Amino acid sequence: MKDVWTLKYRPDSFDEILGNRQTLETLNSLTAAGSLPHLILFGPENSGKMTAALALSKKLYGNEAELNFVYFNASDFFEQGKNYLVRDPRFYRILGTDDPKKIQKSVINIFKDIINEYAAIAPMNADYKIICIDSAEALTMEAQQALRRIMEKYSKTCRFILSSKSVSKIIPPLRSRGVTLFFSPVTPEELVPFMQSVIEKEGFSVKEDVLYEIAYQTRGNVGKSLETLQTALLEAQEIGTELTVSMIQMQFQLEEESEMTELFNAAQTKNFAEARNHLDTLLIDDGMTGSEILEGFETAAIADEKKSGDEIKTAKRLIQIAECDSRLSQASNERIQLENLIANFDE
Repeated sequence: MKDVWTLKYRPDSFDEILGNRQTLETLNSLTAAGSLPHLILFGPENSGKMTAALALSKKLYGNEAELNFVYFNASDFFEQGKNYLVRDPRFYRILGTDDPKKIQKSVINIFKDIINEYAAIAPMNADYKIICIDSAEALTMEAQQALRRIMEKYSKTCRFILSSKSVSKIIPPLRSRGVTLFFSPVTPEELVPFMQSVIEKEGFSVKEDVLYEIAYQTRGNVGKSLETLQTALLEAQEIGTELTVSMIQMQFQLEEESEMTELFNAAQTKNFAEARNHLDTLLIDDGMTGSEILEGFETAAIADEKKSGDEIKTAKRLIQIAECDSRLSQASNERIQLENLIANFDE
């Protein structure tokens, strides 16, 4: 089990991708027609959006996919900023330095320069190239407006694919310039047989109820399911026991309690820096949505009431959580609203 299964078993074609058959058939038809439009792919984390984009590039360009397909992560750009940019060797020529303190331009201007430069490069043995922007919900309003103009300028030789967990965070002018396709979580009926085939190839044996528990706990997240399965099998192997449903449940319970409880504790003790670190872990590393974090925050608040017995304080906390949830439903920026919640918690 030296190889990471999420990479080893990542699909290369539309036929190998789990679930979302109607969406994939639409993508296949658009590719075969030879007139691919700009695309907006939205859906939960690890529902197949980026895998489909990569499969599309391989179908279009074959062995020259790397020459005509460019990938950027908007979250890296706008949440990690200059510290991320200097670590990516692709940007050195544009930045002229690997020291973030020496960069005079703002992140938004750097983003415009980079996208402009890559969009202007001619495709190699193809009619157009593809620029794929993952986590597009992290793009600022100004960045989206700039992207709209770049899409118009290079529409003949460049296609854009925007991948996002929340299509409402994409401004209407961008959405109107592309075809929007939805990716849903993979059902247990599709995910469990896939995990079973991986286990057989790797020489293991796991009971079906364990696999269904993993599918349930990960909410149809294929990448998370494989990661959980591989990690749990390693742990079971180390202690010389069979993998069980209770072991999976305990693993998820510990993960959720650890990160969410620490976020809640940091917020109520006014340790904003620590709370932001835990928030980053939940949003970036675990791929949770703002609504999922609020659900966990609510659970933590109710659990805390059992210890303190302070119903009034809990009621005030739940009102704060509900107000944050309302703002999220109005397409407000997730990070800003969650940071506002933890900064003003219990006030």
